[in-house]
Amino acid sequence: MAKSVAIVAGSYHKDKVEKMVEMVKSMSSESNLLIEEISWVPGSMELPLQVKRLLLRESIEGVIVLGIIEKGETDHGLVMGQAVTKSIIDLQLLSMKPIGFGIIGPGAEEEQIDKRVEVHARQAVLAVSEMLFN
Repeated sequence: MAKSVAIVAGSYHKDKVEKMVEMVKSMSSESNLLIEEISWVPGSMELPLQVKRLLLRESIEGVIVLGIIEKGETDHGLVMGQAVTKSIIDLQLLSMKPIGFGIIGPGAEEEQIDKRVEVHARQAVLAVSEMLFN
């Protein structure tokens, strides 16, 4: 039986993240996952709040987060990336529901992003699927 999941995607790099969303959608049925909802948030910093909102629903059994945190001129992206990652891990442990981490970065350079879109989307789906079915 398929498990119901949600996708939360940061729209800051929407053209690239939309590709990730499409990949996740196409892979989900192969992994026996049913996408109940796709939520767009302004950027990676807003991912944890929307993830928590979705995890509070009984019907949502897991979440896949997608986004990109580029390398900037300062350490802002690194600090933000660490905070977002820790928040997502904390939400996973608190809810006891898996969260597939499909965030490219922090510190991603422009030329690295396109090469990582498929890999990160695929790994996020596989992580949630494995945790739900094993």
